[in-house]
Amino acid sequence: MRAIVQRVNHASLSVDGRHVSSIGTGFVVLVGFNNEDDAAKVDYVVDRIVNMRIFRDGNGKLNLSLKDVGGAVMCVSNFTLYGDPASGRRPDFSHSAHYDVAKPLYDHALARFREHLGKVAEGAFGEHMHIDASLDGPVTMVVEK
Repeated sequence: MRAIVQRVNHASLSVDGRHVSSIGTGFVVLVGFNNEDDAAKVDYVVDRIVNMRIFRDGNGKLNLSLKDVGGAVMCVSNFTLYGDPASGRRPDFSHSAHYDVAKPLYDHALARFREHLGKVAEGAFGEHMHIDASLDGPVTMVVEK
């Protein structure tokens, strides 16, 4: 599993002009899966993200976690995270998990984020989505297992 975590002031997601979800302060988390991923890898990555200390404390140091600041997560599936642009002009997506592997893992990630945080904003799995976000910092991390 690979996740791109972007710290945001706010974010909104839509599909075909229809509002799907939004968050205030928190993380937009783009998640991608390969065919070797399993629930244990998802658990590890979600735990790392929720407890990652990349919000500023009173002294200006990156020392607070998502939980510490009461932040939210928008979790968005993104098969292109396993795209390989090394050969040719069109990226090779053969390392991205197939729907029957990726969808249950995505649902598991959503459930784990909910266990940690309560409510989680979702993307629309398999859909063409538009995300409007105000990046904070910008602070962007790659988390994978």
